[in-house]
Amino acid sequence: MPRYRLIIEYDGAAYSGWQRQDNGPSIQNALEEAATALDGAPVLVIGAGRTDAGVHATGQVAHIDLVKTIRAEKVRDALNAHLRPHPIAVLEAIDASPDFHARFDATARSYLYRIINRRADLALDRKRAWRLAAPLDAAIMHEAAQALVGRHDFTTFRDANCQADTPVKTLTSLSVERHGEEIAVRTSARSFLHRQVRSMVGSLVEVGRGRESVGWIAEILAAADRTMCGPVAPADGLYLTAVSYEPLK
Repeated sequence: MPRYRLIIEYDGAAYSGWQRQDNGPSIQNALEEAATALDGAPVLVIGAGRTDAGVHATGQVAHIDLVKTIRAEKVRDALNAHLRPHPIAVLEAIDASPDFHARFDATARSYLYRIINRRADLALDRKRAWRLAAPLDAAIMHEAAQALVGRHDFTTFRDANCQADTPVKTLTSLSVERHGEEIAVRTSARSFLHRQVRSMVGSLVEVGRGRESVGWIAEILAAADRTMCGPVAPADGLYLTAVSYEPLK
């Protein structure tokens, strides 16, 4: 059976998350329905990461096995035809080796969190960013964020329902930059805990608006206590932007 690697973009606002579930529509289910219509047989879509309800993606990766052998470009175009009118697009379909696995072979996952720092409500970016009216100091947020880079016990930033075997993760990068009224928080790691990124962003905002000191982030990280975490940022502003693999995968 030929295997294809898919790079996928989606607006997650109307979905219950990536993973197939009984309580609402999912990205995975929409893709599986499209792939099944293409192949004429049930198709399982395996994603690199399970984004939560309301979270978006510009570079999600998944793999599928088809019974039919079809040119990769045609797989992309046919999937997109069957996906309409879902706000989901297959940006690329690439021939993959039979042992490629979108989830287990991933070496890094990168996320962007968008904050629009202005008093006016959002029109074009509604459900695609977190609007905050209070002035935020992005430079101070970036300084505080550096305490989270590296290998740490991230219990403070771990959702109570997280199923990961350990709270220890290695954050390879975390940056906060302002571009006009938009603040971009970017981070990368091999893997993240459930709601870790949104928890970190919510705590960094407390620093940015002057409610907590720069050193507070390091303090609550060291405490390894979920009750010390700041408010969790909403799903609206979070994007899975890229998944990385070894060159030959």
